[in-house]
Amino acid sequence: MSDPNMNPVPRSTDGWLDPGPKNVQVIYICYIVGFVIGITTLVGIVLAYLNRGKSPAWVETHYTWAIRTFWIGLLFGFISLLLLFVAIGFLTALATAVWAIVRIVIGLQAIGRSEPIKNPQSWLI
Repeated sequence: MSDPNMNPVPRSTDGWLDPGPKNVQVIYICYIVGFVIGITTLVGIVLAYLNRGKSPAWVETHYTWAIRTFWIGLLFGFISLLLLFVAIGFLTALATAVWAIVRIVIGLQAIGRSEPIKNPQSWLI
């Protein structure tokens, strides 16, 4: 039924799920939206793991940074939850949120400039 001579026009969304800079941007955006809709953070980490090891070295630093941001943030969040019982957990949760947002913004800025993350193994910034 379809004409084999017709070339489909590529959509502007093609490539967002393929390994590379666009995909890393999607992951960072999923993390930011995750502060409002938590499930998008899980979508971001799944995309990071699926596409890790399939792109140039400078993009790989972003995948490592994004994956570590998720796991370290989860650890800090759990510690904050435990500390809620001694009334300091709110402050540590706020510090964790600020830490995560700063890491996400650093990643978005670097990917926008097509630069690698300088120290993707870092626990801090």
